[in-house]
Amino acid sequence: MNLCHWYTVLHTLLFVSSTLIAVSGAKIYHNNSTSSRILRGNKQSGGCNLFQGKWVVDTSYPLYKYSSCPFIDSEFNCQKYGRPDTQYLQFSWKPDSCDLPRFNGVDFLRRWRGKKIMFVGDSLSLNMWESLACMIYSSVPNSVTNFVRKDSVSSVTFQDYGVTIMLYRTPYLVDIVRQDNGRVLKLDSIQQGDAWRGMDMLIFNSWHWWLHHGESQSWDYIQDGSKVLKDMDRLTAFYKGMSTWARWVDQNVDTAKTKLFFQGISPTHYQGKEWSSSSNKNCNGELEPLAGSIYPAGPPPAAAVINKVLSEMKKAVYLLDITTLSQLRKDAHPSTYSGDGSGVDCSHWCLPGLPDTWNQLLYAALVM
Repeated sequence: MNLCHWYTVLHTLLFVSSTLIAVSGAKIYHNNSTSSRILRGNKQSGGCNLFQGKWVVDTSYPLYKYSSCPFIDSEFNCQKYGRPDTQYLQFSWKPDSCDLPRFNGVDFLRRWRGKKIMFVGDSLSLNMWESLACMIYSSVPNSVTNFVRKDSVSSVTFQDYGVTIMLYRTPYLVDIVRQDNGRVLKLDSIQQGDAWRGMDMLIFNSWHWWLHHGESQSWDYIQDGSKVLKDMDRLTAFYKGMSTWARWVDQNVDTAKTKLFFQGISPTHYQGKEWSSSSNKNCNGELEPLAGSIYPAGPPPAAAVINKVLSEMKKAVYLLDITTLSQLRKDAHPSTYSGDGSGVDCSHWCLPGLPDTWNQLLYAALVM
C-alpha cells in the first residue's frame, strides 16, 4: 500500500475518531478562535485575527521566481518540473479585520541582525525554511550568503547582516533511539534539544510523520514511560510527545531572549470529498483555492491536540494558525510536478507558493 493511500485511510479514521481522543480532559477548539486564545502575551494589532480571512487574486505575486532562488529542493520546485499553470501563484491572503503587511526582506534582516533563527521539525518545516530563505534572498540578491547542509542541520547565512536561518530536521520532536530491539520512539525524551539552545527565534512543527506506517515508519517500537509498545493510538502518542516538547520548552527556553512559534498543522488534500469535490480524488488538477473562509471537512484532529498542549504551557508560544487558510489551498501542492518522482504529492507545497504566506504571517506577528 503506498504512502498516499495510507494518508487517505488514516486521515479518514482519525477524523472520525477525533472526539474519542484518549487524552484526559482533552478539549476541541475551533481554528477561528485559536489565535486569540493561544497568543499568551502576544497582542495582535487592533484585535486583528490574522488567520481568519479569504484568498483574493493578487497579480503582484509571487514574491520571487523559482529560477532566481538557489535554495529550492526539487520536491517543491513545481514550475521547474513542468507545472503548466501559474494562477495558483497569484493569490494573497486577506484577513477579515486588517491588512496583512507585505513582507520586506531588508526590514526582516535589519530587525534580526546578528541573530539566529531555527526551524525545528519535519519536511513541512523544510518547506517553510526554504520559502523564507527565498523571500529574503529576493530582497537582497547581491548579499553574500553561505548555504550549508550537514546531517540534521541546514543553514543559510546572510553574511552582510549576520543573520542565520537554520533548519533542524526531526519529524517527531521527541527522540528516536536505536536499541537492541530496534528503533524506539521515546515519547518522554528530548535529548536532541541541546541543539536548539541559544537561538533568538524558534519555530517548531510536527505531525505528518506520526501517521506513517509500514516502510515509511521510522520506528519499530514506542516507549511510553516504562511501557514499550509495538503501536498505540497515534493521536494519543502525538499528544504525549507534544506534551514532552512543551515541558522541554517550559524548562529550557527563556522567552525574554527567544521568540517562540509553533508552525501549526499543515493539511493534506488526498480526499476530494473533504472539499465537496465530485470529480477529483486528490489535489492533482486543482487550479484554484476554495472560495470563502470555511473548509467543509473542518479542522484535522491534530489541531485540537496542539491547541490543548499550547494552552497548558507556562511559556508564551505564538501559534501560526495556518491550518484553515492552508486547507483552502487545494491547488497549491506539487501533485505530479515534483523532481523526486514520488507520484502525487498532496502534502507538501510548491515554491514559490503557500509557505510564502506562512512566512508573511510570521513577519506580521513580529512587526504588528
